[in-house]
Amino acid sequence: MPAAELAPLLSSLTQPDDPNLLIGLATSDDAGVYRLRDDLAIVQTADFFTPIVDEPYDFGRIAATNALSDVYAMGGRPVSALNLVAWSVDELGAEPLLEVLRGGADVVAEAGVVIVGGHTIADAEPKYGLAVTGVVHPDELISNASGRPGDALVLTKPLGAGAVSTALKRGLANPRLVAAAVEVMCELNADASAAASAEGAHAMTDVTGFGLLGHLHELTAASSLAAEVDAAAVPAIPGVLDLLSDDRALAGGSRNNRRYAESYATFEPGVDEVRRRLVCDAMTSGGLLVALSPERSGDVPGEVIGRLIDGPAGTIAVRA
Repeated sequence: MPAAELAPLLSSLTQPDDPNLLIGLATSDDAGVYRLRDDLAIVQTADFFTPIVDEPYDFGRIAATNALSDVYAMGGRPVSALNLVAWSVDELGAEPLLEVLRGGADVVAEAGVVIVGGHTIADAEPKYGLAVTGVVHPDELISNASGRPGDALVLTKPLGAGAVSTALKRGLANPRLVAAAVEVMCELNADASAAASAEGAHAMTDVTGFGLLGHLHELTAASSLAAEVDAAAVPAIPGVLDLLSDDRALAGGSRNNRRYAESYATFEPGVDEVRRRLVCDAMTSGGLLVALSPERSGDVPGEVIGRLIDGPAGTIAVRA
């Protein structure tokens, strides 16, 4: 659902009044966090979507990696998961579903997480994902609302999976490009999250469907700060920049992201159209966007792509 449509809906809901709810809807964080004890909180999230690649096994891997990422984005450790499945065996067959579930199970096992059950409905439009529960010490929680002026912004994975998925559907993506995108989307954010925590990250989120600018907008708004992004420093999956020169590779979600970005972001004239499209790419299972002290940014895997600054909350200036 586009961010521009979702935000006003969520803002109309009554916010829970519970002192143990450490993270709820108010800050647009990646997961909810509820304190059980002074030294233990649970991190909860759910994420599922329709297939973005042709291979069922890869679809399962990507969807599971994406769901686990929300816990890593909070500085937490995922411990259990529930499968969420919408599938029509009559129309789609049982064997592809088995491959989807096998892909998800392999990623979950790699992460040291246990699948404890799930829920399945009959649906001609296939969907798969996970509900994930993690743990974190309340003092080690990393929200997207704690950025500080001068923080460096590190992006731990390249962008462009949205363009690759759209190009695949339209016969524009070659197998090598698809394989590169799948590899990026199936990379767990566990090591990046651990590195960010070790280096004292102030704020963190992951980059998924709202694109780099959309998720940075949420982080800056929650932190009451603005941001600058160096367009040339933003990494792309190899081959994606060429792909984004073709309008046919633009995902519908990316177009929505671009329209919404016009309300909070400005682009210097020197930022070319391909780079503008990249920072709005509707990414799936993207990397972490980490805000931390500049002197410690080199120890978090990824690229420094900008900084947090004092300014109108939620605004972003994209520099050439």
